[in-house]
Amino acid sequence: MALGAAALALAPAAARAEPTLRLPNMPLHDPFMVADKKAGLYRLYTSNIARLSGTPGLGTMMYVSRDLATWENPRCVFQAPRDAWFKGGAWAPEVHQWRGRWFLFATFHDEAARLPPVGKRQPYRRGTILAVADSPEGPFTVVRDGEPVAPKELMTLDGTLYVAPDGKPWYVYSREWLQVGDGAIEALPLTDELAAAGPPRTLFTASQAPWSDGKKQPEGDLAYVTDGPQLFTSKTGQLLMLWSSYDKDGYVQSQARSTSGAIEGPWEQLPPLVRHDSGHGMLFTRFDGQLMMVVHRPFKNARGKLYEMRDVGDRLEIVKQRIDLDGDPNPLPLSQREGVS
Repeated sequence: MALGAAALALAPAAARAEPTLRLPNMPLHDPFMVADKKAGLYRLYTSNIARLSGTPGLGTMMYVSRDLATWENPRCVFQAPRDAWFKGGAWAPEVHQWRGRWFLFATFHDEAARLPPVGKRQPYRRGTILAVADSPEGPFTVVRDGEPVAPKELMTLDGTLYVAPDGKPWYVYSREWLQVGDGAIEALPLTDELAAAGPPRTLFTASQAPWSDGKKQPEGDLAYVTDGPQLFTSKTGQLLMLWSSYDKDGYVQSQARSTSGAIEGPWEQLPPLVRHDSGHGMLFTRFDGQLMMVVHRPFKNARGKLYEMRDVGDRLEIVKQRIDLDGDPNPLPLSQREGVS
């Protein structure tokens, strides 16, 4: 792979900071967790906030904890090159291990780089790029000069990696409503170098969820949003997907199921897991084997909320919220969480 240059001075990974933060004091949006059992560390990635990390500019910062209760002050693990095509974003960072290296997926955009108009809507360039490092703690350096994984004429976001049972990688992402109206979850096959190996295919659209609510736009049409896909294979081999959108009351964390068991689907929508302005949920496994989900709530000025989850084979269920860990001052009652058994 051709690697672009991004200068970033980082403290040595071994020099651990004193954990002094708790989740209520940690601004984050689109959280992604890597549970490193060998190192005994939980790493939580989110968009860089310069006043917290001490590193200016667009990028990704990382909080670290040993117990999910107390966290180190964040530090920047990826600083976007100043000469990159993108000028904003740094959304939805995910870190995945692939063939011995660690790949950061993060979404960026340039509002001045306009794409062809769609009716009265004006899409602009947005896409998920890759950066790579030898450690999950970075520093990450852009891949292929920061060109997005999906075709650049598509307005996309929230890309994630899925490795099929045959070992082949897939790129799954959200198609932006601003370009298509009815936002979609799409997938495209990848090469072993994590480059596009075929055309995108639509897995489903937001309006196919019976609870989804189209938001009236100034242009006069409705917008249906798709956010934050993450794939999960259940204990019975069932392929499930977390994803988020909006109902009439706000952001919603939901799930879908592939009826074929394969990424191509068809996909059916299951009842939401958490409503009331909660979403962009990501799964991880605690060191004791407990399946967990982290979501952000509320959408604005978001904080991380932690849920213990149950894999029941054909779907995911919430066991309980861990308010002892996330310090949620306003936990949702059981009646507001549809995924509780």
